[in-house]
Amino acid sequence: MPTDRLGFKFIAAVVASGLLLAASFPSLNYYPLAWIAFVPLLLVMRQRPFAAGFSTGLVFFAAVLYWLNTVMTTYGGLQSIFSFLAYFFLVAYLAVYFGLATWMACRLETLLKLPYLFTLPPLWVALEYLRSWLFTGFPWAVIGYSQQDFSLAIQSCDVTGIYGVSLMLMVVNCAIAGVISQPKSRLAWFGVAATVAICISHFGYGVWRESQPLEQRDETLRVALIQGNIDQEQKWAADKREYSVDRYRSLSLEAARQQPDLLIWPEAATPFFLQDQSELTAQVKILPRQLQTPLLVGSPAYNQLSENQYQYFNSAFLLSTKGERLGRSDKNHLVPFGEYVPLGSVLSFINKLVSGVGDFSPGKVQPLPLNNHQLGVLICYEAIFPELARDYVRRGSDLLVNLTNDAWFGRSSAPWQLLAMTRFRAIENRIWIARVANTGVSALISPAGRVTLQGPIFVPLQLVGDVGLGAEATFYTRFGDVFAYICLVISGMFLVIVLWDKGRLS
Repeated sequence: MPTDRLGFKFIAAVVASGLLLAASFPSLNYYPLAWIAFVPLLLVMRQRPFAAGFSTGLVFFAAVLYWLNTVMTTYGGLQSIFSFLAYFFLVAYLAVYFGLATWMACRLETLLKLPYLFTLPPLWVALEYLRSWLFTGFPWAVIGYSQQDFSLAIQSCDVTGIYGVSLMLMVVNCAIAGVISQPKSRLAWFGVAATVAICISHFGYGVWRESQPLEQRDETLRVALIQGNIDQEQKWAADKREYSVDRYRSLSLEAARQQPDLLIWPEAATPFFLQDQSELTAQVKILPRQLQTPLLVGSPAYNQLSENQYQYFNSAFLLSTKGERLGRSDKNHLVPFGEYVPLGSVLSFINKLVSGVGDFSPGKVQPLPLNNHQLGVLICYEAIFPELARDYVRRGSDLLVNLTNDAWFGRSSAPWQLLAMTRFRAIENRIWIARVANTGVSALISPAGRVTLQGPIFVPLQLVGDVGLGAEATFYTRFGDVFAYICLVISGMFLVIVLWDKGRLS
């Protein structure tokens, strides 16, 4: 290995890995690249173990999350310099997980003489899992999500969750890098043979699962997805509220010609309190009576705690064919600095990035009853948290509905990234998902993770299609992220070894 730690080859390798991995995600979506993306990094990371992984992470997350600047400047009102600083610090924070994984793998190679193939995959999964819940969690762009369109590779998510796909990607990358760096090593070729065996098992499971009738259900529901395409800058304007309601009513009347069993409006479709007695509320409630079709609608909500004290929620209301409320589901996992300010009493000087009703409070997992069935509602980016979808299914949900307002993202790749991640919730729990977005992407997703119906973005439209009711009792639904826990335990053992050696030398 060359001694020039910051030489051209080193920089080119880490940048190449970051860009190749980013290109495997939407909207470029060249998913085969993820199977070789880490090879350049793995070939040079011994030179500077942490810096190599961290630099790759910087390039990757900077490319994948570029749209954050649009959110913060266009809709958050931040000046460009502050937007860039916030973006940079988030990207740097996420890149630390890459750096820790590569540093640990290199350290273990020195201590135990183990190739990366035996250490980096479980370390990677453990750190991805930690990223999903530390500091409220941000599991965006877990590397397994890059395989959304490689059906055979992702069917195992009903056992391992998304982390099994991440591990497979890292195993293949490590095996390839191993034989490139040490082509005469028997251990490296043994790793290739073991990797081939694992791939046969992994993809064989995918073939077997796809041979089964994953999408068929005894009962079906015809749903109408109403995509209003209300401009974000107009959405909360008081003089535009009636316009919004008229747009959704008009599209719903058009969809009614296809006789749906359920109308679905997206997150915050009513930019006012549906609980209040008002002319606009009356216009919304008369629609399900007029069409004799239940309506699921996103709306802000509140609970009155005292005469002058309220709790606010980002919610969904289910209205019956009589216009009566059947139930309310409140968003559980809120967006930090978007829907609330963490440690608000301490960070009171920080304003939220988005306009709205006020600081929201988290709700509880509460399925909504519909004709002897249950609807589990995931609002906005709740769909990227596997444990929430799993919790809804374990509580009896027969259909998951994702209500979102992706207008914040503009014409970026973010709506497509969010749709990609939502597809995995369907596979994990073998359940249908109806996704309704203000500006798109609205879609129906089958229990095989297949998008069966999809509309364009930034177009007002209505989509009507059939979904099955009921969820399969998968291993993942029953036991959750056991696979990630195993990787955490293995990584914990690795950490003990590293700390013990450090203590022995000190």
